[in-house]
Amino acid sequence: MEDFIEELKRKIIDTLELADLRPEDIPTDGVLIGSELGLDSIDVLELVMMIEKDYGVKIENREVGARVFGSVRSLAVYIDGHCRRAGK
Repeated sequence: MEDFIEELKRKIIDTLELADLRPEDIPTDGVLIGSELGLDSIDVLELVMMIEKDYGVKIENREVGARVFGSVRSLAVYIDGHCRRAGK
């Protein structure tokens, strides 16, 4: 799971063009949205599109999104769980 978390951090940086950040700058268990990273609803939308494209996982509604984007770890667990159920 830790390798997948690092992969997600790199994808977050690439997707949102956060060139001044490194994966280790993003806290694994810290708040992802509304934190010192400065991510907003537009950033979340871009991440949702990346997750659907790269992993085939949909985030169906705002309530699920609020839980899933709580931290990088919660995002990784959600994607991993849905990929396993889909046999990917």
